[in-house]
Amino acid sequence: MSETASVPDETLPVDVRNQPPTRPGHPWSGIALALFGAIAFSGKAIIVKLGYRYGADAITLLALRMLVALPFFALMAGWARRDSQRFRLRGSDRWKVVGLGFSGYYLASFLDFAGLEYITATLERLILYLTPTLVLLIGVLVFKRKPAARQLLALAISYLGVALAFAHDLEIGGDGIALGGLLVFLSALSYATYLVGSGEVVARVGAVRLTAYASAVAAGFCILHFLLMRPWHSLFELPSEIYTLSLLNGTLCTVLPVLATMMAVQRLGSALASQLGTIGPISTIVLSLFLLGEPMGVWQIAGTVLVLIGVFTVTRPRQI
Repeated sequence: MSETASVPDETLPVDVRNQPPTRPGHPWSGIALALFGAIAFSGKAIIVKLGYRYGADAITLLALRMLVALPFFALMAGWARRDSQRFRLRGSDRWKVVGLGFSGYYLASFLDFAGLEYITATLERLILYLTPTLVLLIGVLVFKRKPAARQLLALAISYLGVALAFAHDLEIGGDGIALGGLLVFLSALSYATYLVGSGEVVARVGAVRLTAYASAVAAGFCILHFLLMRPWHSLFELPSEIYTLSLLNGTLCTVLPVLATMMAVQRLGSALASQLGTIGPISTIVLSLFLLGEPMGVWQIAGTVLVLIGVFTVTRPRQI
């Protein structure tokens, strides 16, 4: 699922960086929803790593995740369509939704899952957390936008932090760390491309509707990918633990956090929801330590702090 340029890795479904609260209520409910969404999303990497230990591969885990999540997003699409006053997608919008679903959900998810075969869950989370900086870089390189000095400083801080965490993974050993890091970085770049391209479409289609439609498109690509690469019956010949993990991945770590974060944005606005989302990398470190037994070192902690500082600086609204 998704995130905005201000909330890394699937924390928000579309680019709603400046969205104010639309249903103000008791702030604690919004805070609880935002924290739950960020922590639940961070569990995705943990579940994928556990799935690898039971012999599954990235293609299979991704297909199972989408099969579980697809019915929920179909219901979300039906609800959003009813609430959209019978707005009909134009032909160009349909193709844009397909492209966004391919880049933002299918390709980004596949590259992410593939990269997790080689690197720790914490390093994966930190690389994905660079998504706002990639959105900034796309704006500079493609749209010729001039970055502020604080944004350039934030870029340097963020990438230094990832370099320190990368050094931690190299120190503990393991084959393919460079490949895994590259795959996850390409995942973040694919999602950043989705964020840049989603602004125009979401203005016409709506946030919930675009999320649901793009997710359904991605599910189709994921299932097709599996059928092209694996015999269909192999999906029913897996250890029972794989199905349990996929059920958790598709619900607790996909559908529920998307809904929770959208509700948090309604109550708090996207700025505060984004800031609360910074707990994601921290929760990944804790979960990976206790559930995966991944070592936690000084370089990893220092890298996490630097990435959080850098991303917060990039996404912090300018003072008027």
